Amino acid sequence: MTSPLQESARTYDLADEQLIDAEADSVPQPEAPIGLSSMRRFVLGASLVLIAFNLRPVFSSASALLPEIRSELGLSALGASLLTTLPVVCLGAFSPLAPRLSQRIGSERTLLFVLFLLAIGTAMRGASSVPLLFIGTALAGACIAVGNVLLPGLVKRDFADRAALMTGCYTMALCAGAASAAGLTLPLERALGGSMADALAAWALPALVVGAIWLPQVLTTKNATRRSGFAVEGLWRDRLAWQVTLFMGLQSALAYCVFGWLVPILRERGLDGVTAGAIVSASVMVQAAACLVAPQIAVRGKDQRLINASLCVIAVVALLGLLFAPLSTVWLWAVLQGIGQGGLIAVAMTTIVLRSRDQHIAAHLSGMAQCVGYLLAAVGPLIVGLLRGWTGSFAWCAVLFVALGAGAAINGWNAGRASYVGARTVEKQ
Repeated sequence: MTSPLQESARTYDLADEQLIDAEADSVPQPEAPIGLSSMRRFVLGASLVLIAFNLRPVFSSASALLPEIRSELGLSALGASLLTTLPVVCLGAFSPLAPRLSQRIGSERTLLFVLFLLAIGTAMRGASSVPLLFIGTALAGACIAVGNVLLPGLVKRDFADRAALMTGCYTMALCAGAASAAGLTLPLERALGGSMADALAAWALPALVVGAIWLPQVLTTKNATRRSGFAVEGLWRDRLAWQVTLFMGLQSALAYCVFGWLVPILRERGLDGVTAGAIVSASVMVQAAACLVAPQIAVRGKDQRLINASLCVIAVVALLGLLFAPLSTVWLWAVLQGIGQGGLIAVAMTTIVLRSRDQHIAAHLSGMAQCVGYLLAAVGPLIVGLLRGWTGSFAWCAVLFVALGAGAAINGWNAGRASYVGARTVEKQ
């Protein structure tokens, strides 16, 4: 007889810390392409990694230019807060659409539409118009939400024998996209003659290029309409499921405070924009490495309580260091913050899988945690902007970071217990 932890670890090996598998409830289960040549498989894998690269620049590119955006467009403190919060709200609000779109037109076609609409939304941000800035940001956020959900399912479906490798590659690509936008947007603005609008819109180009690369994959894929064959009951009434969801949401709130506001925080402390962007870029790249290591540590313990809570402490202490410590130590705190924040997102995803009895419950728990969690996470960057507007500095954000970290640690400790959520999978008649 196996223990819950042994069964969970085996489930984790199969699921490879994925987000929602958009087709997990489909009948029959989707099959991976048969007989793919090595070259075609390489192109497919590279395309998925390149898609992942495009799912984060929207966040950090706007953050890098936030002072310029406020100055040129006359954006208020509240407006800046809403701008950094809007795409995070979209991550939660639009993620439930992904499984429906996937089952109706197929994951490949949906991702193609995501890439081209993402390019349109990103380009709209460069129109030097406040309404178009917000509309474009919302459109891009909705596209990212759908891509977040679909990409892991495709990795698991088409690269079952290389799932760990592909998971690591696309996770690193997510971080690389965020890091590139944080570090290159200001130099890009200067290269474009000081045009803030052109620098924002330029991030549409990678999405267009990857869309063109992805198009042949769509044309050679046959998609069949699938019906839902399973349902999960009792999940939204389960206490442990809500603890997992709150852990996911509160640690995400910390992450999007970093994406949305760390560059402005460092610039206000006296660093020039390029250096501030480089520091955030380095921190995000450290997150990528932490994403690879933390899950391996998490699944080897008897439970995940200690690692969940410890990473919350590391992330918050590092943020406080970035706020108040001497600027000579800022690189150290940036690296430490990357370790804490990258480890947190990875163990949050791992916790979702380990608390689920089967893939259907894992898919629905992930959907609950991602939808509710991202809506909760949107509160973080919004409050940061409001505090900056009310107090005239970012110092009081320390209270917010401690509160978010404490909430994440408490729920992470509870969610880390070696047990299952009290939900069950039933087959539809």
